[in-house]
Order: sequence, then C-alpha cells, then structure tokens
Amino acid sequence: MLQYRFSWKQLSVIAGISYWRFYFRLFNGSIKSPQIVEFLKALQATIGKRLLIIWDGLQAHRSKLVRAHVEAQRGRIVLERLPAYAPEMNPVECIWGYLKHHAMPNYCATNFIDLAQRARRNLRSMQRRATLVTAFWKQAELF
Repeated sequence: MLQYRFSWKQLSVIAGISYWRFYFRLFNGSIKSPQIVEFLKALQATIGKRLLIIWDGLQAHRSKLVRAHVEAQRGRIVLERLPAYAPEMNPVECIWGYLKHHAMPNYCATNFIDLAQRARRNLRSMQRRATLVTAFWKQAELF
C-alpha cells in the first residue's frame, strides 16, 4: 500500500529568456505582483541593459504594482503582449515542457525542499546548454 501526505504547499517558478540564456527564480506559493516586480529587478541587475518583456495576459502582469514599477523605469523596461491563448508562441513555455517531460519526468520528491533543490539544479543545468535555449526559440518560431 502506498501512502503520501500532501501538504498543499506550492512551488512556483518564473522565467525570462534571451536568445542565448534564460533566467529563472523559484518562489514558495503562487506568483503574484510582488514576485514579478522582484524578478524584473533581478533581471535588470543581472542583464544591465534595456529589457523588452513579451508576456502573456496573466492578471499579475497587468497589476497596478507591476505597471508602477515599469513606469518608474522610464523606458528601461518595454512591455509587449503575446496574443491571447497563444502559449505555443512563448519560448518560456518550452522551458517548462522540457523540465517536466525530459529533465524531471516522473520525479517523486521526498519533500518540498527536495523538489525545489531538484528543480533548481535541473534548470541551472538547462541554462548552460545554449543549443537547448536556441531550440526553445525555434520551437516557438514554428507557430
């Protein structure tokens, strides 16, 4: 008999992708406006250049907090939206697909910390594979 206690904890990940690399951050719980602003700040600090952010219509992307942060950047962050219902055009979705189906298929974590560590380790490994990142873009270009 198999038994598993589910604690309803949630691990969320947010990512941005350039032509040569992707950037990510894991969060406990769901991603909301404060986490998006934190991620945008981290991207700015890491990349150090003007950012073009192309994202979907997630409610948190359109929040007052995110809008205020972007406006305060005075053009250092430019936002564009993907068409509605077009996840296949988003190369970041390819990151999640690869993580789920190739890097961590059927992985059964022993606990929440184990899951976070394994996801982080796999995402970092994926980051270092430039041909994989390029493949994510090519997959999105097919649509």
